[in-house]
Amino acid sequence: MIDHLGFDVSDYARSRAFYSHVLAPLGYGVVMEVTREMTGGYEGCGFGPPSRPHFWVGKGGGTPGRGMHIAFTAQTRAQVDAFHAAALAAGAQDNGAPGLRPHYHPDYYGAFVIDPDGNNVEAVCHLPADAQP
Repeated sequence: MIDHLGFDVSDYARSRAFYSHVLAPLGYGVVMEVTREMTGGYEGCGFGPPSRPHFWVGKGGGTPGRGMHIAFTAQTRAQVDAFHAAALAAGAQDNGAPGLRPHYHPDYYGAFVIDPDGNNVEAVCHLPADAQP
């Protein structure tokens, strides 16, 4: 249903570096970047699998908000663990260590962090432990 999503951030360079580090364990990287000259005021980058920028961070498109939530798909529980570790190493605030969240469903394995702009960022794997690739 959703083609892409973007956050306006307070410090583009900091957020680009943060998300580059945090999303790498999930297999996502910067796949497109636009400059202020190209857009007339907005600078940003899109993360995703090759040639598919699904998640954008940038500056100049609006006002940075706090309290937004985004959950990134992880293929394994180990990727959720690696996401959480990478986020903490990049300066994120812990908002929920990796683990099962059975109140969502029995196999919901997620981890939550707060990014530099106060947004709640999650990685989640929905597969049972015995079905991990």
